[in-house]
Amino acid sequence: MLTEAKFRATIVEMLCRAETKLPKDVVRALKQSKIREKNPITKLQFDCMLKNLELARKLGAPICQDTGTFTFFIRLGPKLKLNFDLKKSINKAVDQATREVPLRANIVDPFTRKNTGTNVGIGQPSVHLELVPEKKLSVDLLVKGAGAENWSRFFMLRPADGEKAIERAVLLTLVEAGGQPCPPTIVGVGVGGSGEIAPTLARRALLRPLDKPNPDRRLAKLERQIMRAANRLDIGPMGLGGRTTVLGVHVEKAACHIASLPVAVALQCWAARRARARLINGRLRVEVPR
Repeated sequence: MLTEAKFRATIVEMLCRAETKLPKDVVRALKQSKIREKNPITKLQFDCMLKNLELARKLGAPICQDTGTFTFFIRLGPKLKLNFDLKKSINKAVDQATREVPLRANIVDPFTRKNTGTNVGIGQPSVHLELVPEKKLSVDLLVKGAGAENWSRFFMLRPADGEKAIERAVLLTLVEAGGQPCPPTIVGVGVGGSGEIAPTLARRALLRPLDKPNPDRRLAKLERQIMRAANRLDIGPMGLGGRTTVLGVHVEKAACHIASLPVAVALQCWAARRARARLINGRLRVEVPR
């Protein structure tokens, strides 16, 4: 049986792993991108990133001083009986990880700017719960720093504008952002739904590994198309120019109103921190990063 203590310990482990090491697909993409670059200054940026990852792993220290805010996506089967409050347990785990890793206290009141000191506050961390069949449980964690989060964008396009308008919205976001979100970035694009659904789709898209294109052929083609255009912008690593402005583009869609075409863009910095845990044989195990 999954107890509250075991669940909380797993969330703490997810936070610790996500903050101190990147998933293998991200590290691989950074190394491959360095090889493609020709400019010594651009290559130096990748050298610094990879050295940073090596030190973070060796020292058990956060990859970035901005340890971000946390979004949890939970998929829970109704047949799995839990005798504790998921949200309260996650809040306790975030508080614990903030003290133990340690993590920078980033959460403040939006008006007074008073810091809670725990990375827990009204609406933080964000928790999305999806009910799934059978006796299942998985938890995905997305960590986003302010550099990338501040360039989240939402567009309400005309339905007739089509895929070219979606591409233009992404490129406009990247051009305006420049080097501020610490590129090369990963781009999450949420298409359809509503003003509520599209931004969540964009954030969820950032959880998909870089080596997994959308299984929908049309969306996979759009991902490749946007990525090619983005990497021609010459923004490059840390905004210093180069062939690699984005490491990947992930597009997700939802049905929408006949008169609407909502599009949300979410950027993730090169330190693309995420973690995943899944219930296996009654035990919640952290699978990513390893």
